[in-house]
Amino acid sequence: MKIATACYPIDWMEGFSCYADKLSSWVAEAAAEGADLLVFPEYAAMEIAAFAGRAVAADLPASLAAVSAAMEDSWALHARLATEHGVHILAGSGPVFEAGRLVNRAMFFTPDGRRQAHDKQIMTRWERDELGAVPGNPLVLMETALGRIGVLICYDAEFPLLARSLVEAGAEVLLVPSQTELDEGYNRVRIGAMARALEGQCVVVHSPTQGRAPWSPLLDENAGAAAIYGPPDRGFPASGVIAQGAMNRPGWVFADVDLAAVRAARADGNVLTMVHWAEQPARANPVQCVALT
Repeated sequence: MKIATACYPIDWMEGFSCYADKLSSWVAEAAAEGADLLVFPEYAAMEIAAFAGRAVAADLPASLAAVSAAMEDSWALHARLATEHGVHILAGSGPVFEAGRLVNRAMFFTPDGRRQAHDKQIMTRWERDELGAVPGNPLVLMETALGRIGVLICYDAEFPLLARSLVEAGAEVLLVPSQTELDEGYNRVRIGAMARALEGQCVVVHSPTQGRAPWSPLLDENAGAAAIYGPPDRGFPASGVIAQGAMNRPGWVFADVDLAAVRAARADGNVLTMVHWAEQPARANPVQCVALT
């Protein structure tokens, strides 16, 4: 399959038609390049806050509520584009209020109209303190026409046991949409994504937001580079980098990926990290401490 991952610039949207035009253009461009799977970043849906005007967009609680109320319209647009172009799409995540709880949710769409929600599992300090966001539904492994796919939203990719649970369930591809303000945040997610590809001997797709949006308290600064990673083993680049865009350059990054290479590395790689994971001591095992002073 061909994967397209977005370094996605955050723009002011005058209304839904402007937003629809932007998304339609992005999806059409990727589809024209032959992409089968398109990945958009974390909190990309916060562009929707602009529909309610600058006063609402600049107010954090009000903007969260406005976006949550409009998410279904955004999802309907992505569903239509996935069917129209015959592609799979992970839409940019956004805030969703459920029973008074705020979760960070991304929606995955197939060409035949099916959808699957994916919720963030571990909140950053800012999400806890400023948004009041909480973990959503458990992780989901999707059996798709392209392969077995899981999603780890941003900070989740920094926690190996989350990825491990998806890998043990059969995941061959992990999608990592992210939103980070600074280079240090981007690098945390990048390093986490590369480590998850190494440990799980799988393909990891990283899609970040990009640019400045001073009108939004959530998306005011955005830094990152889109990339597709694999295990640094036979069948993959020695660096583990299958494809990577330039830092803060908006646009798609493409790569052709054959999941037979994932299966071959897991079965007969130079190392067998996925299999040998189980040889680690259990978390509860005590560590022997020795004083040498």
